[in-house]
Amino acid sequence: MNFQSSPLIRQASVEDATSLARLIDIAGEGIPSWLWSRACENGQTPLDVGTERARRPSGGFSYTNALVSERQAEVTGMVLSYPIETAPENDPEALPAPIAPFVELERHSVGTWYINALATFPGNRGLGLGSSLLAAAERLARENGTLAMSIQVYAQNTGAVRLYQRLGYKLHEKAPVRSHPCQPYYTGDVLLLIKDLT
Repeated sequence: MNFQSSPLIRQASVEDATSLARLIDIAGEGIPSWLWSRACENGQTPLDVGTERARRPSGGFSYTNALVSERQAEVTGMVLSYPIETAPENDPEALPAPIAPFVELERHSVGTWYINALATFPGNRGLGLGSSLLAAAERLARENGTLAMSIQVYAQNTGAVRLYQRLGYKLHEKAPVRSHPCQPYYTGDVLLLIKDLT
């Protein structure tokens, strides 16, 4: 599917898997690479593991749930989004500490179209790509009959918080940051922001 907007935004394909893995690692502040490093086998790099996961046809981190922006046939950014229909069954206390607050907050996102990750490559920031990708995800949500969007962000990531609030997202819930193994070593809270689409 192609979105009639500038820049070009399209459905991701399996060929985009490596770009998607790099972008979700940017969005996740290095936590994805840290998690993937724990799953490496037979000489794999963390990026190999992430790329393999992005190639899957199902699951949250699948190319099928991603839209990418392009400039001159090069991927410049992506948004990974999908509906949350049921609360996650995982016990946050049994998960790696860095992802525990995110899973905890997903329980408050049931019935929304969830923005799992939003990122652009360096050199493509400040161009409105984030807003364009979010707008494309909102169109998907409306097409699928979902009446609210949700996104999670570190409270200390003030630039992202301001962007989401400017686009109509409002604080709904928060959870304390757990041990964070990657720079910039956020403390404080993870925020769950929700936007009403009605």
